[in-house]
Formats: sequence, structure tokens, C-alpha cells
Amino acid sequence: MAVPLAEGRQAPVVRTHALRKAFGGLVAVQGLDLTIARGEVFGLLGPNGSGKTTTIRMLCGLVVPTSGTAEVAGFDITTEAESVRRRIGYMSQRYGLYDELTVRENLRFYASVYGLVGRERDARLAAHIERLGLGGRVSQRAGTLSGGWKQRLALACATAHHPDLVFLDEPTAGVDPAARRTFWETIYELAGDGTTVLVTTHYMDEAERCQRLAFLSRGQLIGLGTPAEVVQQFGATTVEDVFVMLQRKDEQEAALGIGTTAVAAR
Repeated sequence: MAVPLAEGRQAPVVRTHALRKAFGGLVAVQGLDLTIARGEVFGLLGPNGSGKTTTIRMLCGLVVPTSGTAEVAGFDITTEAESVRRRIGYMSQRYGLYDELTVRENLRFYASVYGLVGRERDARLAAHIERLGLGGRVSQRAGTLSGGWKQRLALACATAHHPDLVFLDEPTAGVDPAARRTFWETIYELAGDGTTVLVTTHYMDEAERCQRLAFLSRGQLIGLGTPAEVVQQFGATTVEDVFVMLQRKDEQEAALGIGTTAVAAR
């Protein structure tokens, strides 16, 4: 169950207006309007090919939009992309740790990549290690960790520099249920400290843990709100029903070669 947004955390960390990206004749994202608050746990959902990855790459400053505007942590993603990248963290579903390095060495390396050095880095990492429960494993090689501990270390590496926004792309794929629960407890601790968390996931029980959801379909935003509000918008029973409905619709329209008609999203 999602935790309601806390009072006083409404200042937007992400703001997009009419954001659009086309690759030749293929429109990957069309007219995206989003506002995501500081400290919010926000889910970006949709079937494969819906535009999630392109949206994230634009918000990371890695892909230049065709038109429209977007700001992340107050910086324009097109003209201030380097400043954007210094204020975000990214955790991919693909394993990105260095097996031969210890937990501490991985953390030191990623903290340095994000610009933390010297005493500031050491102080930040000491607090981070304690908070994420990694203290007993700092000398263990990353390659010997279980799946759940690897995910926790990957999250620690992505947030070592205390980013304004962290992207979690299918973060718990292949992780057992107990580790997934612990992982989500950590996500809410980070959000409680003001870090905005943007999650993509195909686990609908995890989607329901997000405070708000945005559903994309063939590049367009077609549902926006709390999990309960999105379910109501589509006349469905659960978030999973919405996802299945969209996937079937996208597959049918793709087979027929027709475009997507967006429904009003609140």
C-alpha cells in the first residue's frame, strides 16, 4: 500500500511540458505533461514500447527531445544536461556492480563518479552504509553477495551522492519476495529524506506501493494519479487489470497499424 505524500514536499523535482521525442517517423513520446514532487515515490508504467525508456533517457539528459520542455531539479534537460546528471542517480535492472571489488570499494568508486571526494565522501558513505544495513558486509566482494544484497548495494551506489532524483528501472527483477519488501522499505526511507524516486516495474504489487502512477501507451500519457485513482479512471478492479488492458490494446493496435487515442488523464 502506498504511503500518502507528506505535507511540505510538494516542490516539483520533475516538470515536463508537451515533451515529445521522434526517431524519424516513429514518435516514441508524444506531448508528455508531468509534475513530480520532491520526496515522491512515482511509478512510470506501461507495456513494452510505450515510451518509458525514452522518457527516462530524456529526463537523465541523455536524449534531446524533439520538442517541448522539461526540468529536473530546476535544470533544463536540454541546455543544462550536465547539471541534471550531477543531481540524479540511476539503477538499472542490469547488474552494474564490480564483482571483484568489495562493497566499500564499489561505494567509493560510484561516489567518486558522482563527484564526492575526500572527507565529504567518507562521511557520506559511513552514514549511508549504516543506514542501508551494509556495515557487516563492507569487506565482502560484490560478486559473492546474494541477489537481494546486490540490489541493496546497487541502490546504495546510485544514491551515495544524495541525489534529488533517483531512477529505478525494474530494480527488483529476479529478487525474492522478502528482499523486495526490504528494498521498498529502503525506498520509502530515501523518499522520507526528500529524494524523489521514479520507478519502472512489471510487478503490479510494487506499482501499488507508489504514491502516484503514470501509465503510458504507445508514447502517450493516458492515466495519471494515485493507484486507486488510475484504477477508477479505467473502470478496472486492480492496477494489474489496467496494465493487462493496455498491453492487449497496444498489441491489437500495433497489429492493425493504427495510432493510439489518448483518454483524458487527471
